[in-house]
Amino acid sequence: MSIGLGIFLIAIGAILTFALNVTVDWIDLDLVGYILMAAGLVVTIIGIALLVRRRRSVSTTQSVSDPMSGEQMTRREDEIRPEL
Repeated sequence: MSIGLGIFLIAIGAILTFALNVTVDWIDLDLVGYILMAAGLVVTIIGIALLVRRRRSVSTTQSVSDPMSGEQMTRREDEIRPEL
């Protein structure tokens, strides 16, 4: 969703900056367009960074035999850690 929002902001900013030839006395539409394009770029980069950061699951299984009784014990650990 954040990537889509970033692309939307970039598109609206580009329209305000390059496509409109309207002059408004109380606001500079070119500056607003550049600000929206910059904000869209930041939102898109954050969205891509969050998409790339995945969670990785590590599973460890260990089997040990007790030499005295002959029992076999199994230990299993599951760990989820973020990938850096």
